Amino acid sequence: MLQFLHIFPPGGLEALVKIIGYPGIFAAVFFESGVFFGFFLPGSSMLFIAGLLASKGFFSVWLLIPLLTIAAIIGDNAGYWFGSKVGVSLFFKKDSRWFHHEHLERAKVFYEEHGVLAIIMARFVPIVRTFAPIVAGITQMRYRLFFSYNVIGALLWAAGMTFAGYFLGERFAFITTYLTPIVIAIIVISLLPILWELRKPKKETSAQS
Repeated sequence: MLQFLHIFPPGGLEALVKIIGYPGIFAAVFFESGVFFGFFLPGSSMLFIAGLLASKGFFSVWLLIPLLTIAAIIGDNAGYWFGSKVGVSLFFKKDSRWFHHEHLERAKVFYEEHGVLAIIMARFVPIVRTFAPIVAGITQMRYRLFFSYNVIGALLWAAGMTFAGYFLGERFAFITTYLTPIVIAIIVISLLPILWELRKPKKETSAQS
């Protein structure tokens, strides 16, 4: 589950964000928000770095925040639509390079544990944020309710992470010096819920033995 950390090293991620610009970041947020093969993309880190670059004048924060919020909203909607139409078949799909059955199962468990709040909370959990809207579509969650939580989650995550990078970049000019440890911290913190879930079966197994 941690394999995607080696694909986008923190230092290279800043250069990548500069290269792909608005269209690339929009696409990355869209795909990670609900298209199952986008689970490996480093959404939170990318949003933070984009906001940080906006504070340095590389992007316009007034264009960036609405753009990425919209990308997150329509990405989740795409995931919901996919789940409602063909998502059930994923449970019978074999693992491949771009699809891992365990990711869907963990998103399902996360959804069952947290209910509709999972649509908001999943935004901050890698992999789960990609599959949660698909699970919502599979379970036929009422669309109006899904959309409301989808918008709230997009505002908190896409707008929030981007603004955090912008705000800190504006207030603390030296922050770019510590970009690598900051990005690593974002990744580690966002992975904590997954790591916690991974420990649960082991604890239950050891308790039974």
